[in-house]
Amino acid sequence: SDKQIEKDLFKFKNQNLFFLKKEKVLSAINDNKLVESFFVFKRYPSDLIVKIEKTKFLAVTKKNGLNFFLGSNGNLINSELEIENLPFIFGDVEVSEFLKLKRIIDNSNYDYNQIDKLYYYKSKRWDIETKNGLYILLPTKKVKESFEILLRILKNENLNKIKKIDLRQDNQVVLDEKY
Repeated sequence: SDKQIEKDLFKFKNQNLFFLKKEKVLSAINDNKLVESFFVFKRYPSDLIVKIEKTKFLAVTKKNGLNFFLGSNGNLINSELEIENLPFIFGDVEVSEFLKLKRIIDNSNYDYNQIDKLYYYKSKRWDIETKNGLYILLPTKKVKESFEILLRILKNENLNKIKKIDLRQDNQVVLDEKY
């Protein structure tokens, strides 16, 4: 990926900075899906300074039989590589819906690294399977409130045999020892 960005920017080498169009440089960088953010500065007379921050991989999913990383920049990045610590998303995920869920998780005290699998449904509902085998069914709405309830349930040490927590119904939580 670094080599691709270098190759894309190499075409600007030996060009006069006075005539170099900012839009062309921005386009060359924006075309790369691995870029989270960047800074470009022309230091006259001869330097073009480019600082690039790479996107963070948040999850893995499959589309049309191919593996894709889902980046924090909202892009699906085709890859042959596998990162085992990332959760796998099943279903035809809408990236914006995943980023909403990720933001909710990050704003709660729940550890995202404990998630093994995410299941996305067309109704924009999520199920989560954790690395220790807990299965969490989230509602379509009030997901933030559901995470608050989930955290209170997980703090209770008497519930360590629970394998499934169903938070889909308003004012009701279903706990199950098996699923």
